[in-house]
Amino acid sequence: MTGTVTVPAGFLWGAATAAHQVEGGNVNTTNWADEYHPRATVSEPSGDACDSYHRYPEDIALLAGAGLTAYRFSIEWARIEPEEGVVSHAQLAHYRNMIETCRQLGVEPVVTLHHFSFPRWWRARGGWGAPDSAAVFANYARIASSILTDVTWVITINEPNMMVVNSESTVDTGTGVNAPDEPDPSLARAIAAAHHAATEVLHEQLPGVKVGWTIANQVYQAVPGWEAQRDAWQYWREDFYLEQAREDDFIGVQSYLRTVIGPTEDARGYGPQEWPEGTDRTLTGWEYYPEALGHALRHTWDVTGGVPMMVTENGIAASDDERRIAYTTGALAAMGDAMADGCDVRGYLHWSLLDNYEWGSFAPTFGLIAVDRRTFERTPKPSLVWLGGIARGGALPG
Repeated sequence: MTGTVTVPAGFLWGAATAAHQVEGGNVNTTNWADEYHPRATVSEPSGDACDSYHRYPEDIALLAGAGLTAYRFSIEWARIEPEEGVVSHAQLAHYRNMIETCRQLGVEPVVTLHHFSFPRWWRARGGWGAPDSAAVFANYARIASSILTDVTWVITINEPNMMVVNSESTVDTGTGVNAPDEPDPSLARAIAAAHHAATEVLHEQLPGVKVGWTIANQVYQAVPGWEAQRDAWQYWREDFYLEQAREDDFIGVQSYLRTVIGPTEDARGYGPQEWPEGTDRTLTGWEYYPEALGHALRHTWDVTGGVPMMVTENGIAASDDERRIAYTTGALAAMGDAMADGCDVRGYLHWSLLDNYEWGSFAPTFGLIAVDRRTFERTPKPSLVWLGGIARGGALPG
């Protein structure tokens, strides 16, 4: 196809950020505690990040000025509820001001309640493993709903599958013993219960709101003959979470790469394959594979049974902005092909609006806008102007 797929009316074009990655000074989170721990394993702490806590009006204005129509951002639980049961009305007002700034500039706010970072008290009480974790998270959703009265799109939890995959709990569901890289189903179910509880609260408090969560889509493919192992590998890493979204208003698709499953020499005997020498890689070491977005959309559409989708993250860590444009061109073309085949996609939100803190380092630059680490000066990249032009035109590249 060559520019023949036109997005539907109301399609959202925008970019995304997450509070801990851009705000700075997020001192009440477990992330901050871990980053500044004497035995911290991260390359560098978040520190001031992009100082977006103070500079968000400029960030939203740059997005709107380029022609984009939506901004996905997260509100920080650790600021809003600094101690369990203690609500900061000043912080609620801060995030309400962000929403109103979006409205004033003609930008649709897409608000995420939880994007990886937790209040310190959450971990101390047992985290997702606490028996009342769903109720506690639902209460946070109730608190947050007070500032979301005119927000249409609300995301409960960002990439729950990655939180489980990255947890230390690794149990083989067949044998009950430790296994390599095996997510814990009980933790997955606990997070799913929290999502459902929060969704119920949001629907009660906010008539007309659209609620969903976002899933990191790994685009699992199989070495020929290893399809059954691929399916087993991906269930607790992706498909379980897609199934949990079947009754949701929408689901966020987050796509960067693919993962090929085949034989390995470890105890399990199968798993992700190493990319051959010479594979084109991004700054994060991932394979350059923009076609992943089309695969992710089709798979999500099939597993959810046709839940409307929004691309809530897609991008590339690259120092060369022309490479970012090339990657995104390929991803949008793949999205267009999926839409032409019947996938219901409501928006495309690029990751990320800013070069930000990528959970341990500022080195992987995903942003449409560069940020000076000392002065915080914003410098829009050509990719921001380019994506704004695509948004204004409404036709996807072929």
